Amino acid sequence: MANKRISDIRITPDNQTVLKQLGLLQDLAGTWKGKGFNLIARPNFHDKTDLYLQLNQTRETLKFDPIGSSIPNRGFGQDDIELFGLTYLQQISDAAFDGALHIEPGIWVRQPSTAFPPETAPAQGQLVARMGTIPHGNSLLAEGVAEPFTGPPVLTVPGSQYNFSLFPSFNSTPFAVPPTAPGIVFNAAGSSEKLTAPTVPATPFPQYDVTVPVGAIPAGPFNPPFTLNTRTPFDTTPPEPPLPPNIDGVPMQDVINDPILLLQKRVEQLVADGYKFEGTALNIATTTPLSFLKNANSGAAGPAVPVTVPQFGGGIENIQFLNGESPVVAGKTELQENAETAVVYATFWIEKVTHKTNGHTFMQLQYAQMVVLNFPIFHLLNQAPPAYVNLGWPHISVATLRKSFS
Repeated sequence: MANKRISDIRITPDNQTVLKQLGLLQDLAGTWKGKGFNLIARPNFHDKTDLYLQLNQTRETLKFDPIGSSIPNRGFGQDDIELFGLTYLQQISDAAFDGALHIEPGIWVRQPSTAFPPETAPAQGQLVARMGTIPHGNSLLAEGVAEPFTGPPVLTVPGSQYNFSLFPSFNSTPFAVPPTAPGIVFNAAGSSEKLTAPTVPATPFPQYDVTVPVGAIPAGPFNPPFTLNTRTPFDTTPPEPPLPPNIDGVPMQDVINDPILLLQKRVEQLVADGYKFEGTALNIATTTPLSFLKNANSGAAGPAVPVTVPQFGGGIENIQFLNGESPVVAGKTELQENAETAVVYATFWIEKVTHKTNGHTFMQLQYAQMVVLNFPIFHLLNQAPPAYVNLGWPHISVATLRKSFS
């Protein structure tokens, strides 16, 4: 944190200097292509059901371009600092029909340690941030740390559910988010909505259970009187996107519970084929700390562990449509969202993959991202008297990409 005054004269450095200043972000530069999986629980007003569970096998192109100069931030409480970064464009399509699913322009930056306010990266690590803009009407600032690693990423190892990730779970089971709660508690890895449901009143949601076919279903001991099981169907023909009973040998029910298993399957295969790994892990979040249940299927009353991400700001903005409005329900004013994005956390593994025998090397990028959407349970609002229950609905994206020639 040496004192420094950044000159007012802006001189463009050479490309190698720019890449060096990117630090642990430099290997992102280039174009990455591959495939992944998208799970999103979204509102379903049209069918009058609590949610539609959308599942997509995906194709993705993710392009990073280094910003060709430093980015000066002028200081009042301390001397100026310089940021260095890359712009990116993420494009994701449905693998079945190549239809558009997601496009996101944004920027990754590296920030030096600061004295005002005091922010210091862990040893060997660097402070990083991602700024993204999503056409649904959201923008995010997720911050955290980049740290080098050696060894197989993603896999479960002693002391870590996903090697080199700070986050112990990317589980898809929905969870209660009272508007007055100081924080939210994410379900433990390996939880299933079906097994967690008995600990949470007014559920389960059969959309998460592949044994329940799409269409009309009867009420059960815990089931409210749903009329439809609204979910992407399996083994269908157009116009619905078909989904297989398994992906790369991972049963679809397991994929729905924990999509990150698809990343683990890829790494397991490479390890079996004789490859070794080194690289950089990027752990970022829009807020900190985050709390995770320790035990699968324990429900919100189970023991939890906090996870703190190095943080020097962060947050999410939503357009008013997503934020919803605040009607009076049973004599009480309640916030009812259409689909407010509340939290984002993610791990990106930048991987140099090398064969132990023949030296064959390639660059692989894997990521797991959790986006929490808040919206209420529909059927409870229609009962007499109406009841308001706001839930956090996981939207999880995973992908395995390789750096391509272009």
